[in-house]
Amino acid sequence: MQTSIVMVIFFILLLIVSIWKIYAFLPNRQLEDDDTTKESQETLRALMIKVMKENGNHVENRELFELMINDAEFNKERFWRFNQNKLNHLLSNYRQETQR
Repeated sequence: MQTSIVMVIFFILLLIVSIWKIYAFLPNRQLEDDDTTKESQETLRALMIKVMKENGNHVENRELFELMINDAEFNKERFWRFNQNKLNHLLSNYRQETQR
């Protein structure tokens, strides 16, 4: 066999292997504890509004965070990444939407 044919065969084989390796590392399904989806954000927003109504709308951010994570409806397995910064982002989006 000629060298060029052998090189083309190896190129095609290695190309197939590399494409398979890239495909293997791409996310194929949504994780159960993914809290970045729209549904998860809506759940957190509804919980935030509920806690704010129960404790007054002028609750400080840190206190609101503690009340939310201690609420019975808060799913600790699903929202294990929820922190003060995510609450601040959620509050910012909520305030922007209510001021329109």
